[in-house]
Amino acid sequence: MWMWGAALRRSGLRSLVERVTVLKGGSCPVPAHTPVPTRTLVIQRWMCSKAQETKAKEPGVTFKVPGHRPTDFEKKILVWGGRFKKQEDIPELVTYDMVEMAKSRVRVKVSYIMIIMTILGCITMVVSGKQAAARHESLASRNLEKKARLKDELQKEISKSE
Repeated sequence: MWMWGAALRRSGLRSLVERVTVLKGGSCPVPAHTPVPTRTLVIQRWMCSKAQETKAKEPGVTFKVPGHRPTDFEKKILVWGGRFKKQEDIPELVTYDMVEMAKSRVRVKVSYIMIIMTILGCITMVVSGKQAAARHESLASRNLEKKARLKDELQKEISKSE
């Protein structure tokens, strides 16, 4: 670790970081003339920054004004999400949060449908595989039949060309 400290001192990176810190108006916890172990120096130099000012929040209720005009697709999502019974029931202006909640519900419903379809597909493949095994069908036997058929066709073409 001491090699890195010597390399950083020789490269001038330390003085560059200290100059940038001074230009930005920040304060660096490690002055340039103070000897500090290299490990501490590397960690602390990158943490030099200006103290952030926090603004006090004004008291009151923060909410979104219901001013979002839903599109036709968003109206369908609001109906699919279970928020409204029919598209005619949807008001002209709705909150954006209401649309986002309906989208989340629709995402969950679609994921459930995909899970069910995946499980049904797996069951179908297992059943069809067992039926193929009962008929003594396999990929190896299909491959051997295909190769035999191609070999016969090649021999017929050779015999016709002679």
